[in-house]
Parts: sequence; structure tokens; C-alpha cells
Amino acid sequence: MAKVTAYLVRHGQTYMNLYNKVQGWIDSPLTEKGIADAKSAGKRLAKVDFNAAFTSDSGRAIDTGRLILKENPHNMNIVSYQYPEIREQFHGYFEGNDLNQMWQFVGAQVQKTSEKEVLKDFGLERARDLIHRADLYNNAENNAMFWERLNIGFDKIRQNTHDGEDILIVSHGMTIRSIVDRYAPDLDDGTPIQNGSITKLIISDDDIKVEWANNLGSIDK
Repeated sequence: MAKVTAYLVRHGQTYMNLYNKVQGWIDSPLTEKGIADAKSAGKRLAKVDFNAAFTSDSGRAIDTGRLILKENPHNMNIVSYQYPEIREQFHGYFEGNDLNQMWQFVGAQVQKTSEKEVLKDFGLERARDLIHRADLYNNAENNAMFWERLNIGFDKIRQNTHDGEDILIVSHGMTIRSIVDRYAPDLDDGTPIQNGSITKLIISDDDIKVEWANNLGSIDK
């Protein structure tokens, strides 16, 4: 069975993150802190001899990936891919709105007023369905839609890697937390995935193992 080691990084802070806005498929540039987030992740991953790098097709992920690879002495030999399938979840009508206001609107369906309350009582996957139901235009992804897309992304990664390789993946906060929540729920303690943090995955032909998550310190290969 083929196994690939993936270092999964959340993109650096963006202006939408700074302003506490809903940011899924819409995009915004990295802040100065966001650039520093990416460079820090790159320095912590500089000793990993990557065979390939995969980012979502969002500019913030692409820019973060480039900054990470600039810190790597093997960067000239690393093939990079950009996949829409590993984007952040799509929030439809709520994209660009104030994050707290979105959760108040979504939570009203179940008598909750905050993201923390909704996630505590319903979990990430059911919360995605609540966002979909609350979207006035029915565009937000529900949980099944989200995972169908993301699983296609993982299959594309499998098709473009080989057994024993080390790869970089740059994706997004709720997407990464959803991966951790599904494949290693004991590691999801409710802490948001931090900008520039690293999560280590072992991707096999038919499974994903999360070895550790949301690491902002030095890494252990």
C-alpha cells in the first residue's frame, strides 16, 4: 500500500482574517503578519525534501505555498499543483460578511448565538449543513458537497504522488480542522487552526492518518 507523508499548512493571515470576515471561496491578500506566518512555516519545514507541493487555487494559499518553498533548499526540484478541490468550504451568501453575524444568523435555527455554541452542540459537519440551510440563495456547501469535493482533491493528490514521498499541502482553516475532526477527532479540542500552523498527515490509498495537528513550533519529521 502506497503511503505519502503530507505537511498540511494553513495559509498566512489575510486582511479578511484580520477584519473577522467570512472567507471561503472569496479571497484577500496576505497581511504583513500573514507573510511572516508563511515564512515561519517555511523555515520550520526547510529540512523536508519535498517531492511535490499542492495548494488550493485561492491566491492566499498559492502565495503562502510560494513563500514556504522559497525557504526550502530543494525548491527548484519541487513540482507544484493548484487544486480548487482543496479550497476552503463555500459559505454562499455569507461570504465577506462579518463572521460573528453569520453565526448569529445560522445559530438562530437551533437557538444558538455564536460559533462556539453551534460547534459545541452540533459539530463541524452538522454546522456545515446549518450554514447551507441558512443561505438565502442555497449556494453554501452542505457537508456532503464539501466532502465530495475534498475527497476528489485527495484522490488527485494520490494520483500525482508515489509511495514514500514527502509533500506540502497548503489549504485553509476550517478545511484542515474538518480533516482532523474526521480522521483524528481526539486531536480536535475546539482550538481553531492557526495561520501558518502545520498538521502532519499520512495519506494511504484508502485512508488518512493525522499524526499531529495545529503545530506552530518546531516539527518532528
